[in-house]
Amino acid sequence: MPYDPRVPSESDSSIASAWERAALVADAGSIEPWDGEVVSDDPLRFADVKPYRERLVEARERTGLGESVLTGRATLGGRPLVVIAGEFGFLGGSIGVATGERIARAFERALAERLPVVALPASGGSRMQEGTLALAQMAKLAAAARRLRDGGLPYVVVLGHPTTGGVLASWGSLGTVTAALPHALLGFAGPRVVELLRGSPLADGVQRSETLLAQGMLDAVLAPEEVRGWVGGVLAVAAAGPVPPPAADSASVAGSAPPVGVPRAPSPEIAPAGDLGGVAPAGARDAWVSLLHARDRRRPGADAVLAAFATDLTELRGDRGGRPDDPACLIALARLLGHHAAVIAQRRAPDGAPRALVAAGYRKARRAMALAAELRLPLVTIVDTPGAELSEAAERGGLAYEIAGCLADLSTLPVPALALLLGEGGSGGALALLSGDRVVCAEHASLGVIAPEGASAILYRDRDHAAELAASQGGASWQLLESGIADVVVPEPRPAHEEPDAFLARLGETLARELTALLARPPAERLAARRRRWRTVGAAGD
Repeated sequence: MPYDPRVPSESDSSIASAWERAALVADAGSIEPWDGEVVSDDPLRFADVKPYRERLVEARERTGLGESVLTGRATLGGRPLVVIAGEFGFLGGSIGVATGERIARAFERALAERLPVVALPASGGSRMQEGTLALAQMAKLAAAARRLRDGGLPYVVVLGHPTTGGVLASWGSLGTVTAALPHALLGFAGPRVVELLRGSPLADGVQRSETLLAQGMLDAVLAPEEVRGWVGGVLAVAAAGPVPPPAADSASVAGSAPPVGVPRAPSPEIAPAGDLGGVAPAGARDAWVSLLHARDRRRPGADAVLAAFATDLTELRGDRGGRPDDPACLIALARLLGHHAAVIAQRRAPDGAPRALVAAGYRKARRAMALAAELRLPLVTIVDTPGAELSEAAERGGLAYEIAGCLADLSTLPVPALALLLGEGGSGGALALLSGDRVVCAEHASLGVIAPEGASAILYRDRDHAAELAASQGGASWQLLESGIADVVVPEPRPAHEEPDAFLARLGETLARELTALLARPPAERLAARRRRWRTVGAAGD
């Protein structure tokens, strides 16, 4: 994987050096370089048209650096971090033994000092003048990045133009979150190598950052001036450490009274509704009408919930499987109701219609679960879907396997997991994101084994019996509360779409209380309760 130099793209042309890359995130004057004495020699006594040692001297004189990366400590908004910045002007940013040693030491020091790492690579890959020894740096650096992440520390990567070969195929692709600059060339082999070895070039745009974003391999494509804010937002959640619960006199939630952060014993309940009254009395309950409210396109969805209660929100893209991103699944890092959290939400379409997730959406959700565990963040899921997508593509994509994976991952997730059933919950496609520690349910939300229309079609070969079957399936909010599937119901004296602000106020109070209580429970006790909860649901004598 030799380096394949290319002229930087127009968007990247102002970033000519490692120092300038580091300055995209570092506070002015804050960079303290490390390991300047670690420089390449000539382990293979390599020469092409000129000796390798001469090339090294020329590269040092041209860039002012002793190697193709700058590593060191810096700050971003006063927050300490470790920065690794590529110098493409130094032999195409290629990675030799000394370069690998600098990067490995930076990861190790970050782990020892409990600091996040921000990497800004620009490289053509492994350095062919150092041969297999350079190639082996891929294993060293992939392991170093993994150890950092296993230690619960965030690793943020912003890929520059170009990033190819052994860099992209190791530490450049292992970020907790990953962005790239616009139009950056990103690929395993550079275009010159591909064309010469396979006899024809790749299609235009295949190795560009925008393509990788569409294929779920990046979380964002950022202009240089956007990098600092984006990285800062990620670190504000991922590297902030525990946050105390909101004080009793804190700012109100969506116009409501402030949330009360007092842990309480878990028990099914109806959330208070203030002057608007509680859930409708039993005789007035109609599961079919409730379901129609859940499906209403005017109903507040996940975006409305996050707009009301989330700050420092960084939306992430893709499942890292090289498949198109599923826009119906939103995953994010955010400060939610005073707590740093990972979020998974089933997101409505722009016109308000609930959407079904495809297999890639559930893979994306599993990525968020893994990030929550890795960063020691509670997980909040928002369920609002008619069910998983029913299509040939979904089946070929492994839909059932990914739903099963979500259920299995949630069952052992080591961090608190709070679920909000906000709208219609269609079958396994909804349950995949519900089976955590606690379930908050809106009054006009439901969880069904099958849509009532589908049940009618199976049993009566028509749709005319949907209303009566809606009541018989046990999926309305008050039925979920009675069966122990839901823990608390947020009342809707009027449907949420008719009074969204009041509904969101009640919802915010409930979510804040539930999340605070979950975080206060000892982990072993919480995990045991989760296992017991889903082991005994519906069991005889339960």
